[in-house]
Amino acid sequence: MERRKRRGWRELSPGERMVIGSGAVVQFALAGYAWADLARRPEASVRGPKRVWGLVIGINFIGPAAYLCFGRR
Repeated sequence: MERRKRRGWRELSPGERMVIGSGAVVQFALAGYAWADLARRPEASVRGPKRVWGLVIGINFIGPAAYLCFGRR
């Protein structure tokens, strides 16, 4: 089996760069929104410890989505 060499950023097409950049923007916006919501929300309206949810939000798309779906009351 032949291994494919990883391509660097400069070797990506403009379309591939756009997709990666857009994904990064969505990720940071979603995490920022979730962290801001967590900071403003009282402890009583969060399922589980706020500190744990703060760490979970840092996990790529899964963390903020999990908090927004399951972490709030």
